[in-house]
Parts: sequence; structure tokens; C-alpha cells
Amino acid sequence: MYSSGTLRIHELTDEERAVYATLKPERLPEHVAIIMDGNGRWAGQRSLKRFLGHQQGAKSVQLVTETASRIGLPWLTLYAFSLENNLRRPRAEVSFLMRLLKSYLETNLQRMMDNNVRIRYIGRIHELAADVQEKMAWAADATARNTGTTLTLALNYGGRSEMVDAFRGLAAEMNLKHLSPERITEEDIHRHLYTAHMPDPDLLIRTSGEMRISNYLLWQIAYTEIYVTERYWPDFRGIHLLEAIADFQRRERRYGGLGEDCGEVEEDPERIRIAAS
Repeated sequence: MYSSGTLRIHELTDEERAVYATLKPERLPEHVAIIMDGNGRWAGQRSLKRFLGHQQGAKSVQLVTETASRIGLPWLTLYAFSLENNLRRPRAEVSFLMRLLKSYLETNLQRMMDNNVRIRYIGRIHELAADVQEKMAWAADATARNTGTTLTLALNYGGRSEMVDAFRGLAAEMNLKHLSPERITEEDIHRHLYTAHMPDPDLLIRTSGEMRISNYLLWQIAYTEIYVTERYWPDFRGIHLLEAIADFQRRERRYGGLGEDCGEVEEDPERIRIAAS
């Protein structure tokens, strides 16, 4: 949970404060995950190079993170770079994205410190270039003692590859401990996921209007509320995060159960008689 003990609502913009005033602070989600989509289309609509869309998207990351910190959101996880990105994008674009990541960490470290943000990563980080890994470790070490929002970047990440890695880790543990497969529980799998140290997302936001999960946190979002906006990620700001949370608070989370307004289910004696005959 968020442990800084200090909210900074006064640092929100006037528009953000207006939306925040409609929220119930005690019902804020504990963990928000975001699929940041639309950088390329944002640039294309403006006849700009794709890299400018990515640069503007990086700006959105910091602005949204700062709003999350000000309202006391404990966990924010962003889908920054997928395994598919690494395999299918032109190498020049992948190289630019890695340079952009290093630049983001360098230029925003002080802002993360000022906002009490701790940065972490999930994914097959070991497959990234050594200089990228070094910069990532540098930022993680520098912010490790911060107690506010934990910003997690999913890098070289895929939901299916995460489960493969989890099952490999679990299989190795079972062999070492001579355990039977029949003893495997959901908690055993959870312990080997990249996200074992954090709660599952309460809210998943996807920008750009696409109605897909895109191989993101497949195990973790089993009961997550999903919010889709047509807005491209480079135009997404803190106020839009608050609007998504407002929509989330209007929903009734059921976790596979019945809603509070379902009432008692009346049994039809005739149907029971026919079924029994």
C-alpha cells in the first residue's frame, strides 16, 4: 500500500482537482495498469515522424505518473515495450526507443525523486542491451527508498512469455524439492510471476480505442476492470487517468460472483419436475 502518508492534491491542476473531488478516496484502485497505444498514429495524423510520437508519449508517462503520485496511487504499471516490438519493429525504431528510454530515465530522475516515485521493471530485461540495463539499474537504485507510487515499466515483456518463465521457475523448484504436480496451486504460480511483489491490477486502461489485451498481464487481469479510450497515448494526461478512475468507481466489481442487485433466484417447481423426470 501507499505509505508516504502525504497526499499532494494541491499540486493537481484545477481541472484535475475538479475530477478528483468527485472521487471516493477510500475506493481508489490500488493498482492501475495501462496499455500505452497510439504513438505512431498520433504522429501520422500530424504528418510527423513516428519518433516524435514516441517522444510525446514519454512526456505523457511522466505527467500521468506525477498525477498518480499526487493522489496516492500505490502501483502504476505501463506497457512500454513488448517482445513483439523487439521482434517486429524496424531495428532503427527499436534502437531509438532504447535511446529514448535511457534519456527518459536520465532527464526525469529528479522529478521522480521530487514526487517520491520508485521505478521498477518487468519483462525479459536481461535480453536488452547492456548499456540500457545499466541505466535502468541506476534509476531503480536511485529511487529504491522512495515510498510513494511504484512505477513499473513492462519492457521486452509478453504475458505468455511471463507464464513460460513462471512455469520454468516453478518446475525447477518442484524438482529441487521433489514435489508432485498435484500439489501445485495458483499461489505457487503467482510466486514465480514477474509481478509477484505487487497486487493484481484493479483497473486496466487502454488508449487509442483498440479492444485488445495485446498479451499484457494475462494472468493478472482475470478480474480487472477494463477502460478503453479513443484518445492516443501522447494526448493522455493526469486528468484522463482521474476520469478513468471515476468510471471505475461507478462499477460494481463481482470477481465472478453475483451482483448485489441480483436478488434471490426463484426456482420454478415445474422446471425442476421436468428436469428430474
